[in-house]
Amino acid sequence: MAAKIFIDGEAGTTGLQLRDRLAGRRDFEILSIAPDKRKDPLERKRLLNAADVAILCLPDEAAKESVSLIENDTTKVIDASTAHRVADGWTYGFAEMDRDQSKQIAGAMRVSNPGCWPQGGIATLRPLISAGLIPADFPVIAYGISGYSGGGPIDDRRL
Repeated sequence: MAAKIFIDGEAGTTGLQLRDRLAGRRDFEILSIAPDKRKDPLERKRLLNAADVAILCLPDEAAKESVSLIENDTTKVIDASTAHRVADGWTYGFAEMDRDQSKQIAGAMRVSNPGCWPQGGIATLRPLISAGLIPADFPVIAYGISGYSGGGPIDDRRL
């Protein structure tokens, strides 16, 4: 039986791009919400609990709400927001972060989006810290310029 995937927020930019990339695949089934039910918490709850994997393409508060609607221990969640980026019980979705990270992601029930800004800093600093070339508490300032949607903190707990 094919795994069922529900993209919560499939009508937004990220959800549309993800759905487009998954279109035509035969190794899983995409569960879809009717356009008039997108804001209906009962229908979202039904689909979230029917899915083997829920991908949240939502603003932070809506992503938190979606997770609260899951009542089983079988739906795996991938959150594309920043809501669970450093939350307890969530696996940081940056496979290249260290040697075992991809295994942790593969086995996780909850995976958070690492975000592009934190990934850049972590990818640069973590190897230097791991090699003992700079101390973990070294005061690093990462300066960058981005558009409206590009911001996001580098969490020093991931270094």
